[in-house]
Amino acid sequence: MARIGVEQSLTNVSDALRSKGHEVVELRQEQDANGCDCCVITGQDQNVMGIQDAVIQGSVLNAHGMSAEEVCQAVESKLQS
Repeated sequence: MARIGVEQSLTNVSDALRSKGHEVVELRQEQDANGCDCCVITGQDQNVMGIQDAVIQGSVLNAHGMSAEEVCQAVESKLQS
C-alpha cells in the first residue's frame, strides 16, 4: 500500500488510513514528507508566508471540513490518478 504523511492533529485520519492498510507517517517536520506518496494536512497553516516550496512529488490533500472516511476516499482517488 501507499505511504501517506498525515499532520499530527489528524489522528482519526491516521487511524482510518492504517485500517485500510496504508503506511502512515506523522508529519512533524518538513522532511517527514520525503518518500510519501501523498500528504494530508489540516490547512490551518497552509502557505502562511506565501512560500510554496514543493517537498514531495505526490499530492497534498487539505482535510479541512472533511470526515476521516472522506479523506480516505480522496487519498485513494489521488493515488489512482
